[in-house]
Amino acid sequence: MNGEDLREALRREMADATSPPPLSTAAVLGAGRRVLARRRTAWVCAGSAAVVLAVAGFAAVGAPDGEVYQPAAGGPQAVPTHSKQAWPTGPDGRPQEDRTARAGSKYDQGVRLLDEVVGVVPAGWTAPEDPVNQPADQRTLRTHQAQFEDTVNGVDLWSYLTSVAVAQKEGTGRLVVEVHDGGNQLPDDACALARQFWGMQGECQVETVGAAKVGVVVRPDGDDRLDQWSAYRHPDGVVVFVAQGAKLDETRPGLTTLPFSVPQLAALAVDERFHLK
Repeated sequence: MNGEDLREALRREMADATSPPPLSTAAVLGAGRRVLARRRTAWVCAGSAAVVLAVAGFAAVGAPDGEVYQPAAGGPQAVPTHSKQAWPTGPDGRPQEDRTARAGSKYDQGVRLLDEVVGVVPAGWTAPEDPVNQPADQRTLRTHQAQFEDTVNGVDLWSYLTSVAVAQKEGTGRLVVEVHDGGNQLPDDACALARQFWGMQGECQVETVGAAKVGVVVRPDGDDRLDQWSAYRHPDGVVVFVAQGAKLDETRPGLTTLPFSVPQLAALAVDERFHLK
């Protein structure tokens, strides 16, 4: 049980405690004489509660209203009431506001990935750009993001995500690439890795690209966000997901065919252009 669990248990105990029975007539008549005694008793009980919690390793006191208070300083093994995520330091020398990098080398990696994805759109297809005055409620045609994931063994791990609209004739779909730094905790098995992408499941097959084994979900199971995706872990641990979807959003007609065949989708996951280091 951690400190938060203990505090919650104390709150429940306070809330569930049975109220004391009403005072008798004699007690009421003698209440004035016993005020001081009751106050002393209350202080003794509070002190006892503090001792019990200190023995358990927490310098906190349960108050009658159900709140748990902690000393500002000096208490044994004080447990902080709130913890704040420490974000990586940005190029300005200050911590980021959240997980997303908005400047610096990580941001630049995200921009690079976007350029590489646009560069692999096959002949006969286009990658339209966002109009200058695009409505706020309309899906962005090209996006990129560099996101802090976790710190493992003292090393900050990042992921990079790019989504690019792909169009042919009247239809518009999309191409998505997501890259995770080496050291990530994603599985090694090709199909298990593929099924980690956005938590989507589906029918998976292993494609061979040179010496590489690539997991490709060829048919999703009850999830229509994307139609096919491939996954590959490079020898250095970097993981690449490449996905294609026949539909960009509900406001545009979708594609009648996907841009890449299954073998081509597998080859893109191995492509060094997406192997960010």
